[in-house]
Amino acid sequence: MKFMKLGSKPDAFQAEGKSVRYVSSELATDVTINVAQVKFYLHKFPLLSKSNRLQKLVLKATQENSDEIDLLDFPGGPWAFEICAKFCYGMTVTLNAYNVAAARCAAEYLEMAEDIDRGNLIFKIEVFLNSSIFRSWKDSIVVLQTTESLLPWSEDLKIVGRCIDSIASKTSADPANITWSYTYNRKLSVPDKIVEDGAKLRDKIESIPRDWWVEDICALEMDVYKQVILAIKSKGRVDSTIIGEALKHYAVRWLPDSLDELVSDGCTRSYKYLVETLVCLLPLDKGVGCPCSFLLKLLKIALFVGVDDSSREDLVNRISLKLYEASVKDLLIPAQSPQTTLYDVELVQCLVNRYVSYSRDLSVEKNDETNDFVLLHRHRYMLSVGKTIDEYLSEIAHDPNLTLASFVDLSQSIPESARPTHDGLYKAVDTYLKKHPSLTKAERKKICALMDVKKMTTNASMHAAQNDLLPLRVVVQVLFFEQVRACSGVQALNSNACNASNSMTNSDEEWEKTASDDNNVKKQMSQLKVKEEEFQKNGKLMKKNSKNNKSGIQLLPSRSRRIFDRLWVMGKGHGENRSSDTSGSSQSPTSMVPGDAKSSGSSSRQRRHSIS
Repeated sequence: MKFMKLGSKPDAFQAEGKSVRYVSSELATDVTINVAQVKFYLHKFPLLSKSNRLQKLVLKATQENSDEIDLLDFPGGPWAFEICAKFCYGMTVTLNAYNVAAARCAAEYLEMAEDIDRGNLIFKIEVFLNSSIFRSWKDSIVVLQTTESLLPWSEDLKIVGRCIDSIASKTSADPANITWSYTYNRKLSVPDKIVEDGAKLRDKIESIPRDWWVEDICALEMDVYKQVILAIKSKGRVDSTIIGEALKHYAVRWLPDSLDELVSDGCTRSYKYLVETLVCLLPLDKGVGCPCSFLLKLLKIALFVGVDDSSREDLVNRISLKLYEASVKDLLIPAQSPQTTLYDVELVQCLVNRYVSYSRDLSVEKNDETNDFVLLHRHRYMLSVGKTIDEYLSEIAHDPNLTLASFVDLSQSIPESARPTHDGLYKAVDTYLKKHPSLTKAERKKICALMDVKKMTTNASMHAAQNDLLPLRVVVQVLFFEQVRACSGVQALNSNACNASNSMTNSDEEWEKTASDDNNVKKQMSQLKVKEEEFQKNGKLMKKNSKNNKSGIQLLPSRSRRIFDRLWVMGKGHGENRSSDTSGSSQSPTSMVPGDAKSSGSSSRQRRHSIS
């Protein structure tokens, strides 16, 4: 830290308690100066030789036959006045970053300028400020912190402005030109060993992080911090990413980590102002700068403390542009009254809708800033959003107050292209069915209609086949498609994959059109039995290729055959009393093992179960 010593005489100021200061001298004091609650017993001559204002005040007091002078609203208080008084007496005074601003304001108040005495206090302080303080990174920050209690004097004397300009200029400097100590007290120079080996300029630059300054300015009060950031942005030499990083560090420093702490602090108004200020300082380029997790944290606090609509809307727009960066934890935004759900699902849907709309516009209207590379990444980002929203649906599905309409609407807000597989959606649907057992048959059908069994992996299909929460029609569709997929794999080995796929697709479409009542179920069971017999003809070929195909191709046919045998018997012997859309049944269809004569009369019943 820089410092400057003034005067050479020993310090002769004495104190009596906290309210009296006097100069130890053989000469009796002849003037009393009151500053705040402290009385200073001093001598007129040294004071009047340096201060024009004291000359006027002493003359006025003499005319009124008084030896006391009141200095009202003295900047810096008794502490700053004592520095000026010691300077007048020629006593040793040490100026540093912590007291120089107060001394400068006090000297201005006392009018200690050059026209009164050459080399007066104002001149000496200005030399110290310009030659040392404003050239020092940390001293500029310390002085700026002290100016808050000295307003409006510090602002009128441009101490605040000069500190801000000094800080902004240093943050905008080329790392190669940094000649001061910076964050964490790390030195500018690289280790001596590297210097001895002849470090190149590039190595020197890379040794200094681009955001070296963000930690230090976090100590500033919000209003002053705002002025610093605006000054940095106005110079236009700092990337938006670094500005965003600085704002993030400031928020981490001053905002609570959780909403519970926000409630306990009881500082809602100050937090509201802080959030609104941070939002207005965000980089103008909404697609760059701040990470999405930081913006979502700001949004959570903003909603809780009730920021104005413009700040909230700005945050929502920024988040929607970077939604692909968000995690499920980030999106779990607590709902505010009068909402009854745990989380603000409507807000998340708004974010998704805006992101999808933006992506659609970007792909349709290509311009100079949008090339094929950006569009390719945009598709990858859309896949990321689809995966995140499916995981989000699984989380909010635990909420008993979440309506089916909200669940369905959010699920449908994701384009089909964003869901290459429906495993995540199936998990969310399964969770919702578990946590909402009172759903009607129609509601179960509606939520299950969100899934496309053709886009479910083998593992998800296996799970769905045993899930007693799903309508029977959905389970049958899953089983049928798995059988089709297995058969398609076998026929692909015979170079007939194309025909087999078309045939199975047509069969599946016919199944979906006709499997609406009991008679249709029995009819389709008959068709499936015929196809099963066709599949069995390819059994030898499947065994022959089992060593090279250790996937679902070698496992599914035998499993599907057993299940379809059961469904066949069900359709034949029990179809009259069952509905293809039954969702509440706890029993699976009866089974018959071919070749076992006793199985026709005593088939076992097995319960389908849901596995999380």
